[in-house]
Amino acid sequence: MLRTRFLLFLVPFVIWFVWRFIAQRTGRDMGSTPWAWLFAAGAILLGVSVMALGVWHPSHGRQAYVPAEVTEGGAIAPGHFEDRTPAHP
Repeated sequence: MLRTRFLLFLVPFVIWFVWRFIAQRTGRDMGSTPWAWLFAAGAILLGVSVMALGVWHPSHGRQAYVPAEVTEGGAIAPGHFEDRTPAHP
């Protein structure tokens, strides 16, 4: 997950330097690199990805996690979430 976010942060830089390379090969004069704009664009992409994760990733706040277990036959039962049973007084 962290690697994906890092790659999202690098997207504006890659686009800028590829565009700069192409522009210089065609003879255009390029100004200085807009570092602040590139960092801001990368930060915006990171923020959007974090918000998207919060919107589309399921929340298991009202469920209990049951860890993986080894069954009697030696197979592994994967971990999963189960609904919590309400405590009755």
